[in-house]
Amino acid sequence: MLTNRRSAVPARVYLVTTVLGYDDIFLEHRTGQHPERPERLTSITNALKSDGLWDELSFVEQCPDPDEWIDAIHCDTYVDRLKSACENELPYIDCPDSTISRESFAVARQAVAVTLAACDMIISGAAVNAFCPVRPPGHHAEHDRSMGFCLFNNIAVASRYLQKKHGLRRILILDWDVHHGNGSQHSFERDDTVFYGSLHQHPATCYPGTGWPQEVGKGAGRGFTLNLPLEPGTDDEQCLDLFKTNFLPVARQFNPDFVLISAGFDGHEQDPLAQLNLTEEAYNVMTTEMTTLARQCCNGRLLSLLEGGYDLAALNRCVLGHVGILMQS
Repeated sequence: MLTNRRSAVPARVYLVTTVLGYDDIFLEHRTGQHPERPERLTSITNALKSDGLWDELSFVEQCPDPDEWIDAIHCDTYVDRLKSACENELPYIDCPDSTISRESFAVARQAVAVTLAACDMIISGAAVNAFCPVRPPGHHAEHDRSMGFCLFNNIAVASRYLQKKHGLRRILILDWDVHHGNGSQHSFERDDTVFYGSLHQHPATCYPGTGWPQEVGKGAGRGFTLNLPLEPGTDDEQCLDLFKTNFLPVARQFNPDFVLISAGFDGHEQDPLAQLNLTEEAYNVMTTEMTTLARQCCNGRLLSLLEGGYDLAALNRCVLGHVGILMQS
């Protein structure tokens, strides 16, 4: 049992070991004047330190080689194109939104490695859950191309790693980023062993234009994709009602062996890139419910990966609440 060591405030008792999957190399993915910038992570880490949470977290240890597992999701030609584009210092890959620098390939590769190391620690029992504030984000990255700031699909790679390396069968992904995770959905839309659920701003009004309710999976995977679009202006109460009524029952029925969260906080009312009116309270409630689900189904095993969130003050508050709940679960 861990306790806060600061004497100036009452001690907080943390019930589980939570891993922070972080590496300073993530700051070397330099994007210039871009919403997805290194300051997102320096702001988060400073907030965790100021709040006293940083000293109570565990950290990833030895990272596995990620290349085999990246190849399980992304084709060789895309990986080679990305590596070449970075080496040749091209300004972006595939679309102007996906800005890159010379270091971006190594950074994206390490983001996957850290994510897999966090999975290993949870599976081994060294931790119960984890939060990985990685850059670049991942849920828009497709099998053969980059989209929407994303280079490698970290959460999709983690899903296959948990199945093929650790022998788990049923993986649940909840994606609450304001933008639909097209890459994650497409990775598993024909797969009945990965359930992908997404709460996002309605695709008629928001990038990338996917995630309509009728997108429910294909073939063997039909019924294992659940898209719950939110109209612009949706507030906490409306979002949580949809989450509790439509997502949680089917998630429990799926009975996952491991829970993954694409934790984008850009649905916050202060975020500049979309039009939802959520507050940190909505994310706190969803985090609490997901930790409960993980305890009920899979001994608490849960891994959360940072996706979006571009107003730094709002991002900090959301992350502090999210991590604090993971540590108390």
